[in-house]
Amino acid sequence: MKIIRKKENGIVRIIIKGRLDADSAPKAEKIFAKTLAKNKIRLLLDLCELEYMSSAGLRVVLNAAREVSQKGGKIVLCCLNDVIKEIFEFSPFPIKDSVEAGLQEFI
Repeated sequence: MKIIRKKENGIVRIIIKGRLDADSAPKAEKIFAKTLAKNKIRLLLDLCELEYMSSAGLRVVLNAAREVSQKGGKIVLCCLNDVIKEIFEFSPFPIKDSVEAGLQEFI
């Protein structure tokens, strides 16, 4: 797994590539914790290159989403493949088909 963090126009974009599973979840948790250390945050999760997510990966994302929400921020997911989209089908946060559409959610 590879995670890239970019900040642009007040939006933090986290790009996750590869597999988010039990082996990579601790690394992802550390990156999310560092990112979410600030108060109100606008977070775009770019999952265009995420191939697989286990329950451990799901827990990391849901915990991050809960923390963003508690701090009055917003989280948007984008570019989910069909299998991962099914996992988040009933989630309370927006899911967009492209990075551009995801960014529009913050305007």
